[in-house]
Amino acid sequence: MTVKQISVFIENKPGRLAEFADIFSCNNIDMRAMNIAETPDFGILRIIVEDPYNAAQVMKEAGYISSVTDVLAVAVPDKPGSLLNILTMLGENGINLEYTYAFPTRQKDTAYMIMRVVDNEKAAQVLLKNGIKLVAQDELGKLY
Repeated sequence: MTVKQISVFIENKPGRLAEFADIFSCNNIDMRAMNIAETPDFGILRIIVEDPYNAAQVMKEAGYISSVTDVLAVAVPDKPGSLLNILTMLGENGINLEYTYAFPTRQKDTAYMIMRVVDNEKAAQVLLKNGIKLVAQDELGKLY
């Protein structure tokens, strides 16, 4: 149970992110989550959208270099210690968390995080076995 993350190389200069956002706006693409990891010359923009194939095509036509990766979207109970609990589960099962970022929803008492691990299947099994809900690609639109 994964979602598709699109990673886009974007030049690290004023206005470049606005140009990218304008392309999405003009094509009626709504980002559910976004994260930027930067270097001095360019950044890697990581985004989650409901229709990743359409978004990837729009970016390709606009000249952006991108890739699509399966990641986990995890429902984290919104209370102290919940993230620690999940990280402990993963660590005790030999699963390294490469990176993570949160995304907002209007769901009460639940925070949502994108998690990148090497073995999505193993991580999903561990999380589900321990009562942690994962969000599938087709459920993203229901999280508003």
